[in-house]
Amino acid sequence: MRIRIEVAAPLALAMAVALAAPAGAAPVSSAGAVAPTPPKCLENVLKVSAGPSGQPETLRISVTNRGRHSCVVDRVPTVVFGDLDGPALPVPDTESGLYRVPAGGSVYAAVRTLDPAATELRVVDRLTVAGDPAHRGRTFGAASLGTPDGIRVWEPVTTRWHRSGAAADAALERYAG
Repeated sequence: MRIRIEVAAPLALAMAVALAAPAGAAPVSSAGAVAPTPPKCLENVLKVSAGPSGQPETLRISVTNRGRHSCVVDRVPTVVFGDLDGPALPVPDTESGLYRVPAGGSVYAAVRTLDPAATELRVVDRLTVAGDPAHRGRTFGAASLGTPDGIRVWEPVTTRWHRSGAAADAALERYAG
Protein backbone atom coordinates (compact mmCIF):
# COMPACT_ATOMS: atom_id res chain seq x y z
CA MET A 1 0.00 0.00 0.00
CA ARG A 2 2.83 2.39 0.76
CA ILE A 3 4.19 2.05 -2.77
CA ARG A 4 0.83 3.05 -4.23
CA ILE A 5 0.72 6.19 -2.10
CA GLU A 6 4.20 7.26 -3.23
CA VAL A 7 3.29 6.71 -6.87
CA ALA A 8 -0.27 8.04 -6.71
CA ALA A 9 0.49 11.27 -4.82
CA PRO A 10 2.90 12.71 -7.41
CA LEU A 11 0.57 11.66 -10.21
CA ALA A 12 -2.41 13.33 -8.51
CA LEU A 13 -0.33 16.47 -7.96
CA ALA A 14 0.74 16.47 -11.60
CA MET A 15 -2.85 16.10 -12.76
CA ALA A 16 -4.04 18.91 -10.48
CA VAL A 17 -1.29 21.24 -11.70
CA ALA A 18 -1.95 20.34 -15.35
CA LEU A 19 -5.68 21.03 -15.00
CA ALA A 20 -5.05 24.37 -13.31
CA ALA A 21 -2.38 25.52 -15.76
CA PRO A 22 -3.33 28.06 -18.45
CA ALA A 23 -3.27 27.08 -22.12
CA GLY A 24 0.25 27.11 -23.49
CA ALA A 25 1.80 26.55 -20.05
CA ALA A 26 4.72 24.19 -19.55
CA PRO A 27 3.67 20.52 -19.33
CA VAL A 28 3.94 18.59 -16.07
CA SER A 29 5.66 15.21 -15.94
CA SER A 30 4.10 12.21 -14.22
CA ALA A 31 6.62 12.65 -11.40
CA GLY A 32 5.10 16.07 -10.64
CA ALA A 33 8.04 18.12 -11.89
CA VAL A 34 7.41 20.88 -14.40
CA ALA A 35 8.97 20.02 -17.75
CA PRO A 36 11.54 22.52 -19.02
CA THR A 37 10.16 25.41 -21.06
CA PRO A 38 11.03 25.18 -24.75
CA PRO A 39 13.43 27.84 -26.06
CA LYS A 40 12.19 31.12 -27.51
CA CYS A 41 11.24 30.87 -31.17
CA LEU A 42 13.86 32.28 -33.48
CA GLU A 43 12.37 34.83 -35.84
CA ASN A 44 13.55 32.95 -38.94
CA VAL A 45 11.69 29.82 -37.78
CA LEU A 46 8.33 31.60 -37.62
CA LYS A 47 6.06 32.26 -40.57
CA VAL A 48 3.95 35.34 -39.76
CA SER A 49 0.62 35.82 -41.55
CA ALA A 50 -2.13 38.45 -41.48
CA GLY A 51 -5.37 38.89 -43.36
CA PRO A 52 -8.98 39.99 -43.14
CA SER A 53 -11.14 38.08 -40.67
CA GLY A 54 -14.48 38.66 -42.39
CA GLN A 55 -15.63 41.10 -39.68
CA PRO A 56 -15.47 44.89 -40.10
CA GLU A 57 -12.27 46.53 -38.87
CA THR A 58 -10.78 43.20 -37.73
CA LEU A 59 -7.86 41.10 -38.86
CA ARG A 60 -6.68 37.61 -38.07
CA ILE A 61 -2.98 37.06 -37.54
CA SER A 62 -0.98 33.88 -36.99
CA VAL A 63 2.47 32.52 -36.50
CA THR A 64 3.52 29.07 -37.65
CA ASN A 65 6.52 27.29 -36.16
CA ARG A 66 8.39 25.87 -39.16
CA GLY A 67 11.00 24.32 -36.87
CA ARG A 68 11.38 20.70 -35.79
CA HIS A 69 10.91 21.45 -32.07
CA SER A 70 8.45 23.34 -29.92
CA CYS A 71 9.37 26.90 -29.05
CA VAL A 72 7.74 29.82 -27.25
CA VAL A 73 6.56 33.26 -28.31
CA ASP A 74 5.17 36.04 -26.15
CA ARG A 75 1.56 35.25 -25.16
CA VAL A 76 0.47 38.54 -26.75
CA PRO A 77 1.39 39.29 -30.37
CA THR A 78 3.06 42.60 -31.13
CA VAL A 79 0.95 44.51 -33.67
CA VAL A 80 2.09 48.00 -34.69
CA PHE A 81 0.23 50.25 -37.14
CA GLY A 82 2.35 52.30 -39.55
CA ASP A 83 4.33 54.94 -37.66
CA LEU A 84 1.80 55.26 -34.82
CA ASP A 85 3.06 55.05 -31.25
CA GLY A 86 2.73 51.75 -29.42
CA PRO A 87 1.29 48.35 -30.26
CA ALA A 88 -2.32 47.17 -30.08
CA LEU A 89 -3.34 46.55 -26.47
CA PRO A 90 -4.22 43.03 -25.31
CA VAL A 91 -7.77 42.03 -24.38
CA PRO A 92 -8.25 40.91 -21.74
CA ASP A 93 -5.56 43.06 -20.13
CA THR A 94 -2.64 40.72 -19.50
CA GLU A 95 1.04 40.67 -18.69
CA SER A 96 3.75 39.46 -21.02
CA GLY A 97 4.44 35.73 -20.73
CA LEU A 98 5.30 32.65 -22.72
CA TYR A 99 3.07 30.71 -25.12
CA ARG A 100 4.17 27.37 -26.58
CA VAL A 101 3.99 26.81 -30.33
CA PRO A 102 4.37 23.13 -31.26
CA ALA A 103 6.69 22.09 -34.06
CA GLY A 104 4.79 22.55 -37.32
CA GLY A 105 1.89 24.16 -35.43
CA SER A 106 0.23 27.54 -35.70
CA VAL A 107 -1.32 29.94 -33.18
CA TYR A 108 -3.83 32.67 -33.94
CA ALA A 109 -4.94 36.08 -32.66
CA ALA A 110 -7.66 38.49 -33.71
CA VAL A 111 -7.02 42.24 -33.97
CA ARG A 112 -9.67 44.97 -33.91
CA THR A 113 -8.19 48.04 -35.59
CA LEU A 114 -10.94 50.56 -34.88
CA ASP A 115 -13.02 50.95 -31.73
CA PRO A 116 -16.70 50.90 -32.80
CA ALA A 117 -17.36 53.93 -30.58
CA ALA A 118 -14.42 55.91 -32.01
CA THR A 119 -15.06 59.52 -32.89
CA GLU A 120 -11.56 59.93 -34.31
CA LEU A 121 -9.37 57.74 -36.48
CA ARG A 122 -6.08 57.58 -38.29
CA VAL A 123 -5.40 55.84 -41.57
CA VAL A 124 -2.11 53.98 -42.06
CA ASP A 125 -0.69 52.19 -45.07
CA ARG A 126 0.76 49.17 -43.23
CA LEU A 127 0.97 47.14 -40.06
CA THR A 128 3.74 45.03 -38.61
CA VAL A 129 3.15 41.77 -36.73
CA ALA A 130 5.67 39.91 -34.55
CA GLY A 131 5.39 36.83 -32.35
CA ASP A 132 7.75 38.36 -29.82
CA PRO A 133 8.53 42.02 -29.01
CA ALA A 134 12.23 41.29 -29.61
CA HIS A 135 11.50 40.34 -33.25
CA ARG A 136 11.37 42.84 -36.11
CA GLY A 137 8.23 41.14 -37.40
CA ARG A 138 6.69 41.11 -40.84
CA THR A 139 5.09 44.17 -42.42
CA PHE A 140 1.86 43.91 -44.42
CA GLY A 141 0.63 46.64 -46.76
CA ALA A 142 -2.97 47.80 -46.44
CA ALA A 143 -3.92 46.41 -49.86
CA SER A 144 -2.74 42.91 -48.90
CA LEU A 145 -5.10 43.09 -45.91
CA GLY A 146 -8.14 43.93 -48.04
CA THR A 147 -8.07 47.66 -47.29
CA PRO A 148 -6.53 49.33 -50.37
CA ASP A 149 -7.48 52.82 -49.11
CA GLY A 150 -5.59 52.26 -45.84
CA ILE A 151 -6.11 50.66 -42.45
CA ARG A 152 -8.45 52.65 -40.23
CA VAL A 153 -7.06 52.74 -36.68
CA TRP A 154 -8.17 54.07 -33.31
CA GLU A 155 -7.48 52.31 -29.99
CA PRO A 156 -6.57 48.95 -31.59
CA VAL A 157 -6.72 45.78 -29.48
CA THR A 158 -5.48 42.23 -29.94
CA THR A 159 -6.31 38.93 -28.32
CA ARG A 160 -3.69 36.65 -26.87
CA TRP A 161 -2.62 33.71 -29.02
CA HIS A 162 -5.15 30.89 -29.38
CA ARG A 163 -4.97 27.38 -30.86
CA SER A 164 -7.54 28.20 -33.56
CA GLY A 165 -8.72 31.20 -35.52
CA ALA A 166 -12.28 30.59 -34.31
CA ALA A 167 -11.13 30.74 -30.67
CA ALA A 168 -9.29 34.02 -31.35
CA ASP A 169 -12.38 35.49 -33.04
CA ALA A 170 -14.57 34.41 -30.11
CA ALA A 171 -12.15 35.95 -27.61
CA LEU A 172 -12.18 39.25 -29.49
CA GLU A 173 -15.97 39.25 -29.56
CA ARG A 174 -16.13 38.42 -25.84
CA TYR A 175 -13.62 41.00 -24.61
CA ALA A 176 -13.76 43.79 -27.18
CA GLY A 177 -17.21 43.38 -28.69
